[in-house]
Amino acid sequence: MSDRTVTWRSYGLVVAGALSYTCLLFVWFSLPAYLSTIIAEVGLSGTEAGLLAGAVPLTYIPLALFSGLAVDRIGPARSLAAGLIVFGLAQIARSVARGFPGLLATTLLIGVGATAITFGLPKLVSVLFPPDRTGLPSSLYLVGSSAGTAAAFGLGRPIIGPALGGWRPLFLWSGVVTLGYAAVWLAIIRLSGLPGGATGDESAFTPGSLGRDIRAVLGHRELRLVVLVGVTYLLIIHGLQGWLPTVLESRGLSAARAGQTTTLLVGANVVGILVVPGLADRFDARRSAIAGSGLVAGLGVVGIITGGATPLAAAGIVAAGLGVGGLSPLVRAIPPSLDGIGERLTGAAVGLVFAVGEVGGFLGPVVIGTLHDATGSYVPGLAVLAGGGLVAMAAGVAMRAA
Repeated sequence: MSDRTVTWRSYGLVVAGALSYTCLLFVWFSLPAYLSTIIAEVGLSGTEAGLLAGAVPLTYIPLALFSGLAVDRIGPARSLAAGLIVFGLAQIARSVARGFPGLLATTLLIGVGATAITFGLPKLVSVLFPPDRTGLPSSLYLVGSSAGTAAAFGLGRPIIGPALGGWRPLFLWSGVVTLGYAAVWLAIIRLSGLPGGATGDESAFTPGSLGRDIRAVLGHRELRLVVLVGVTYLLIIHGLQGWLPTVLESRGLSAARAGQTTTLLVGANVVGILVVPGLADRFDARRSAIAGSGLVAGLGVVGIITGGATPLAAAGIVAAGLGVGGLSPLVRAIPPSLDGIGERLTGAAVGLVFAVGEVGGFLGPVVIGTLHDATGSYVPGLAVLAGGGLVAMAAGVAMRAA
């Protein structure tokens, strides 16, 4: 793989890896999809519900940078397998958890496994593709993640969960399926010949090697701006994914209709993921793409705030999805192309983006829940998300190279 000749086999491996993201996002968002039911059954406050919805992003804050460094050293193949096994087992354990503490602990463990997927896939792309061709493969695996989210809201809540008997059986069987796909992935990497680990200097876990890599990513100006975009993108997407069905139910939609309407966010997100990075790479306009996507995302959230349960709110959901869809692959695709980062430090760089960025990912759901407890309205929390889009726009304008 050292010459990174792009073949159909390269794309096939990315698609196979993307299915690990599908598993992750279905498991992750099976809880937000059932959040109103779990609140009523378990007796959660708004703050506790927000903590559960934000628990997976919370794990990234202390773990992401070190998880990214580990991925750089053990390689993407084994990282993805390990992640699948960890969050599959955690989802099975979550299916039998009683009360808020048990649900929180198992959801945090899902987050531990999630970091290996989030950083393993950019590393996989950086190994298989040259830096100027990472946009499309990054979009492919993010489509896999969107498929998992859409399935959780559009199928898991209204169809699969009721057919299985509720949220606990849904959690159980989605964990079992995840473990099954871990076995499939291990077979794929054995048959494909994809190296299981890293080679050379980046494989060392010595303090000097780790410290050198941390200094390289922390001191990079353009990467710090990418980190800021990551904070705002994750603030918006996790805030909306964690609470949008519940917000829509509060406006009079049925649980099934609210879940299905939330798939508008996911579908628009997929369109943004597929369209924006390709155009940005084609016209060498990644800075403009980030600024424009941030603006569209912020305006979309404003539409959700002001639209009630009308077509204006639906248009806002679509715009927010398009905006964050554009930001999502760019924060992953830009680091390998930055001078001083490249393929060798892709895992660490993307790890830094999410270590800091998931502060926003955690705060998005928590702010909405906490401000709802304080005010009785979802509007203040959504307004915070709208402001995040403007910050992403400003970060894109400030970039000198991307």
